[in-house]
Amino acid sequence: MSADATNPAAQGPVSPAAPRRRTRPRIDLRRLGRAALLGPAARDRLPDAIGHVAEAHRAHHPDADLEPLRRAWVLAESSHRGQMRKSGEPYITHPLAVTLILAELGAETTTLTASLLHDTVEDTEVTLDQVREEFGEEVRYLVDGVTKLEKVDYGAAAEPETFRKMLVATGSDVRVMSIKLADRLHNMRTLGVMRPEKQARIARVTRDVLIPLAERLGVQALKTELEDLVFAILHPEEYEHTRELIAENTARADDPLTEVAEEARRILREAGIPGEVLVRPRHFVSVHRVARKRGDLRGCDFGRLLVLVNEDADCYAVLGELHTCMTPVVSEFKDFIAVPKFNLYQSLHTAVARGDGQVVEVLVRTHQMHKVAEAGVVALGNPYSPATDPSAPGADDPGDGERADPTRPGWLSRLLDWQQAAPDPDTFWSTLREDLAQDREITVFRPDGGTLGLPEGATCVDAAYAQYGEDAHACIGARVNGRLATLSTVLRDGDTVQPLMGQDPASEPSRAWLDHAHTPAARIAIQRWLASHPAPAPTESADRGAAPRPEVGPGDDRAPSRAESPRAGTASRPGPASVVVAGRPGASARLAGCCTPVPPDGITAFPVRGGGVTVHRVECSAVAGMRTGGRAEVAVHWGDTTECRVTLLAESFGRPQLLADLTEAIAQLGVEVVSATVAPPMRQRVRHTYTLQLPDAARLPALMRAMRNVPGVYDVSRTQPNPPGR
Repeated sequence: MSADATNPAAQGPVSPAAPRRRTRPRIDLRRLGRAALLGPAARDRLPDAIGHVAEAHRAHHPDADLEPLRRAWVLAESSHRGQMRKSGEPYITHPLAVTLILAELGAETTTLTASLLHDTVEDTEVTLDQVREEFGEEVRYLVDGVTKLEKVDYGAAAEPETFRKMLVATGSDVRVMSIKLADRLHNMRTLGVMRPEKQARIARVTRDVLIPLAERLGVQALKTELEDLVFAILHPEEYEHTRELIAENTARADDPLTEVAEEARRILREAGIPGEVLVRPRHFVSVHRVARKRGDLRGCDFGRLLVLVNEDADCYAVLGELHTCMTPVVSEFKDFIAVPKFNLYQSLHTAVARGDGQVVEVLVRTHQMHKVAEAGVVALGNPYSPATDPSAPGADDPGDGERADPTRPGWLSRLLDWQQAAPDPDTFWSTLREDLAQDREITVFRPDGGTLGLPEGATCVDAAYAQYGEDAHACIGARVNGRLATLSTVLRDGDTVQPLMGQDPASEPSRAWLDHAHTPAARIAIQRWLASHPAPAPTESADRGAAPRPEVGPGDDRAPSRAESPRAGTASRPGPASVVVAGRPGASARLAGCCTPVPPDGITAFPVRGGGVTVHRVECSAVAGMRTGGRAEVAVHWGDTTECRVTLLAESFGRPQLLADLTEAIAQLGVEVVSATVAPPMRQRVRHTYTLQLPDAARLPALMRAMRNVPGVYDVSRTQPNPPGR
């Protein structure tokens, strides 16, 4: 991937992060252009002008059939003959350069064939029917998709609809966008012939739209070079300063990264681990970011070490050896092998400290991981060919949720869903721009072992919609790392999140959720629901000052009063479970309201005026206080009667019909509701207090379990009953 001489950044090493395994000389596009003017080669051999493409292609696909490339070259060259670029070169040099970029990344033959032809339908007399007849439906589809992208208007006023068209064109096959990205990269390399204002406009669209998409497609090799080219155009002074910093570092006699790399090679040799240790210089934008973050740069800040090994297990073996023989910076360790990024990226990240205090970042990955890290979806091969190795990139893995369709990564499927669900283009565009602007993603775990990729700053609301789609309207809360959490809780990388879903079909999202939604999926789903369910007009009573119903969760669940509570105040059979007072036949025993003991609780008692006793649970906090105060204890035990009365507190998230569901769960166990009250909701939580008459105290554990199993209830405990009249 060579930089064109007309590129404004071509005076310096624009893309130091590009792959360095290349051993053949750089391609001279002008020489290839002159070769193109000589006309098509004989039909019995591959034209010399695309020999470099064939060489790069065979390096990744040794058994590839080159005949489609030969025929595509013949058609493209003859169709574009006589057309010139603004730089003065024959036009055919452009599709040739785009195809070479993709071949270097490892694209399969069909993609390269479509790349050679990607401008023919737009700029020549060739038709899509001709492409289909000569090369088949798959190539025709790719060429058509790229052609549609070429017709997109990138003007500011057209941005929302522009992006919709791009997604529709890309959605069925990511290879369309792969060709578009390579096309944009070559155009950016040769942008110097354009007027400055046009350069800036194209660079801004590249920055805002295409670079984020390259990131999500995992094509880091294209992304980093595009970033540097945009940087050179939009921030020329900062670019020049960064170029000077890199030049000064390159001119230094000693290179600490080289020294650490040699030490790492020695460690691997002594451990018997086959692998390569490379110094991987940072590209311009990366150096600029590090300089802004750390201030003065030292030698180790200009690059990282890349360790390439053969097997996954070797990655962890290398990590262990480096951490044993060097000084690790534990806070820098991340395992993207066990938990790959959303764009297929896998590596171990760590850092080690030198004796002089410099910190060296280290990436450890297999050769196959490196290929995918550089080329992303381009490295997946033909997505329509069944993978022979189920562990190979591109093989379907229904368990990860991201590659069910090999032509459409999970995030792209979600984008297509968003653009269909958004109530209007502006809503779609604003939420999508926010999503594309996210530089970092986090991975959270589901209790079933699955994972969710979310942008940094995502909340439990976002996790619910990422996992359940529009069914998340029924979400009533969440648990994070096993503990109850509000829907507004911000998630951290590595958290385990479990959205708690209600079962009421009438459940609905709260407008307040928009304040906590961070992802387009969540925001668009909530906005769509709100748009289709406008708030009701105020009633006459409300106009006269009646209090509005409070929003407490997915629905407007107001706290029912005591009179509204089912069976509130119902008369019950009198008397608690029988208690026998030792040495005091016939003495009355009253169960203490502070701990409401029931069989088979361990109990004790203390005498009260009138000759009776008050019975407490042994572990009641009041017992310790009375013992300390010298109060005499009376021995008691449960009698034969096991009927008892108990007060339970159920804590829950607010939702419609919750009180009725709780009462039904209680009734199914043959327990009578003496009274039921609901405290006013606070922060989406509701407290229900029940005084219950149990025909058998042994049913209490089962009763409490049944109440906890009611959707929305997160805790049930025994408590003191409310005093009469409250």
